Amino acid sequence: MTRLVCVGDSFTEGMCDDARPDGQYRGWSDRVAGGLALAAARGESVEYANLAVRGKLLDQVVAEQLEPAVAMAPTILTFHAGPNDVLRRGTDFDDLARRYRDAADRISGQGAQVVLFTAIGRAGGTGRLAEALADRFRRFNEVVRETAGEHDALVVDLEPVVALTDRRLWNEDRLHLNADGHRRVAAAVLERLGVTDEVALGGPAGWWRESLPTAPPTDRTAALAADLRWIRRHLVPWVGRRLRGVSSGDGRRPKDPLPRVVRP
Repeated sequence: MTRLVCVGDSFTEGMCDDARPDGQYRGWSDRVAGGLALAAARGESVEYANLAVRGKLLDQVVAEQLEPAVAMAPTILTFHAGPNDVLRRGTDFDDLARRYRDAADRISGQGAQVVLFTAIGRAGGTGRLAEALADRFRRFNEVVRETAGEHDALVVDLEPVVALTDRRLWNEDRLHLNADGHRRVAAAVLERLGVTDEVALGGPAGWWRESLPTAPPTDRTAALAADLRWIRRHLVPWVGRRLRGVSSGDGRRPKDPLPRVVRP
């Protein structure tokens, strides 16, 4: 039996992917579970649970998700947390690194193959804010790589993949991948887990690294209008939540709190 358990924030919840029949976002994690089921040997079952909730900080993921995840006795445990901390001004990176390593300590040595992720540093932006955030994510990603080496964990290293910074793979909020982006991350995870079946991967090995066709030139007026629309629809509400001390995940329950059998 393969039992995949995923913990984390909106990245793992699957925000802005296509919706499932129950209205929840599908996300790369659902796609990985389906890919594992397709690639499974005859007679092997695949079970899947997803405890991730959007907006969660590292300490919240650790406090609310790690214990129930480990209790499910996963054979594969994916862990993605910390990027929401990186986005917050005033984050102490040394302290964040210590807490991230402590979390890895808690989930290592439990019999599961632990999978960690580097964060995609930018969503197509090139301005000063985008550069500053990319620098912060570079620091965080070094911690992820070092932690993986210390704990015999697999790393899905997304940061160096230039194609994933293409804005066409992102939702208009510039924080979450769209369906095409989630498909690529799912293929990256499956490949890192050793899956070679092209049907399960959604294409030949490494397809998810390939750049999209060259986009037509963007009109400066249209680009400015898109930036202003993003500020009004997404940045201002995000800042407002930060000022009020609330999160988009407050009161939300995980979409798959218990393991369920996944069919090919």
